[in-house]
Amino acid sequence: MVDPTHALSFGAAASDYDRFRPTYPAAALRWTLDGLGDGGQVVDLGAGTGILTRAVQALGFHVVPVEPDPGMRTQLAVSTPGTTALAGSAEAVPLPDGAADAVLVGTAYHWFDREPAHAEIGRVLRPGGIFAPTWNIRDDSVEWVAELGRIAHLDDKSAELVQQNTDFGPGFTAVEAREFGHRTVLTPDEVLGMIRTRSYWLTASADDQRRVARELADLLDTHPALAGRETVELPYRTLVLRARRR
Repeated sequence: MVDPTHALSFGAAASDYDRFRPTYPAAALRWTLDGLGDGGQVVDLGAGTGILTRAVQALGFHVVPVEPDPGMRTQLAVSTPGTTALAGSAEAVPLPDGAADAVLVGTAYHWFDREPAHAEIGRVLRPGGIFAPTWNIRDDSVEWVAELGRIAHLDDKSAELVQQNTDFGPGFTAVEAREFGHRTVLTPDEVLGMIRTRSYWLTASADDQRRVARELADLLDTHPALAGRETVELPYRTLVLRARRR
């Protein structure tokens, strides 16, 4: 069962979310939308502040963002001029049948109520349309990144996501999985800013927040790969799961 407290916790940190969360690499999006020609309509479901919307727009596609959190929709309007997010959710998409050539989800699919969401996504997609949940996941094969994840309770792992999402129901073809590497460059303060946009932090007690901040500061100050650096490179793996509507 999805915890709505966590799922709708991000609006309070919408500005920082937009500032510190990573974008999605163009190579991943080109693979995701392979075969979708000019003029195709893409729905960004659970669009947040528009990070994925802007990346897809940069490739020349028309994007309709859909987002349930009013704080996130407000930030999307600020960060993505000329684009207005529709108020809606994966389980209730405010679009007509067959309106979309592709439905993408950027680091939000794990919040969906899967069975009704799959039915609703299938309704909105045309036959043969693309459904692709996507995640930006820190590359914890790097030792300090794994320690960052332990401190801040960042428990998303690409292998586990693939194992947990082997199909999207009878209305979709078999799931294809692909990973793409990329990096973001952050100052130590921005690393903490990014952690403050995570659902664990946003719903944690003040004591837990202080503990995370203290241990993270110690990691940044003392780890040999990080100590004394003005900026750090945070490596990510972008995981895409892609299927088509039957």
